[in-house]
Amino acid sequence: MPEERTRVEPGAGAGADAVDQPALPDLSDIEAVNNTIADVEQVVLGAPRRYTSGQVADLVGVPLDEARRLWRGLGFADFGPARAFTDADVAALKHLRELTESGLLPATVAAQFVRSVGQTMARFAEWQTEAWVDYIGNELTGSRSEQVVTTAGDVMLELEPLVIYAWRRHLAAASSRAMQGLTDQQTVGQSLAVGFADLVGFTRLSRNLEEAELGRLVQTFEDTAVDVIAEQGGRLVKTLGDEVLFVTFSPDSAVELGLRLVEAMAEEEILPALRVGIAYGHVLSRMGDVFGTTVNLASRLTALSPKDAVVVDRELAAALEGDTRYELHPMWRRPVRGLGLVEPWTVCRPGTPIPQ
Repeated sequence: MPEERTRVEPGAGAGADAVDQPALPDLSDIEAVNNTIADVEQVVLGAPRRYTSGQVADLVGVPLDEARRLWRGLGFADFGPARAFTDADVAALKHLRELTESGLLPATVAAQFVRSVGQTMARFAEWQTEAWVDYIGNELTGSRSEQVVTTAGDVMLELEPLVIYAWRRHLAAASSRAMQGLTDQQTVGQSLAVGFADLVGFTRLSRNLEEAELGRLVQTFEDTAVDVIAEQGGRLVKTLGDEVLFVTFSPDSAVELGLRLVEAMAEEEILPALRVGIAYGHVLSRMGDVFGTTVNLASRLTALSPKDAVVVDRELAAALEGDTRYELHPMWRRPVRGLGLVEPWTVCRPGTPIPQ
């Protein structure tokens, strides 16, 4: 009996005709599942794998070593002599070659772009796939699973423009921040407020939780942090499981963000206490991450912070002097390896108890 098939159009720009996608077979049949995985992969890629790496390089007109270097830059392993590449791979490599040959981007900058896209999209794809698999496993069983897989192509078509839209919006925001940074650098020097927010006792707590409970805790923490950071105009640099790293341009916005994080996390019964450390000073930004003494100091301040509290360095405390929205309370000075004598301050809202 021929298998049931559903017609799905590939994503825009895939350069291929519509691809047949079979319905999901019985998950206990390993061979059938593997066949379905191959078919679904073709739907996502938009075209069959038909070229070797050498053929791609020849079609684009670049040395094989250069093609492989760009491929690895995107985060993919070498496929050797296998036919692993599609028409879309050829088109992508042609675009990169044209960018550099036209003079729009120097080769070194193009390489940075390739690595940033590869790293970002790899995490993005893993995140989406995990959510999708959890949805299938937790919400759907039996024949209903077929509906999920057979509509994968349609879901992709809807998500693809969303990715481009979000990239453009973030690019506009990042460009504004960069231009502001250039302006500041011409006057008083570029500085940022850098903050870490860390869940207290997370390692010990994680040992006593089931995987599903731990997953909900981390997801609640990340969702809440992302909402508050965006709401307060900060930038989320990265998440580290039980910790988030954020930056803002101004000291007061960083402190307000830190206090709002503590308050928002306290409203979530599933979450333990939070501690926040913020430092203000010169920061080196590379590939979306931040580095330097200010970042290290913020991390150390987080470790010094009491539960449900925000601790800042001397520079940030000085910048807040006279701001009636906050109360500053000095803590004991203490030596910190690699940073010398550190002078931490606790920041509270007026009339609230001093965290101990």
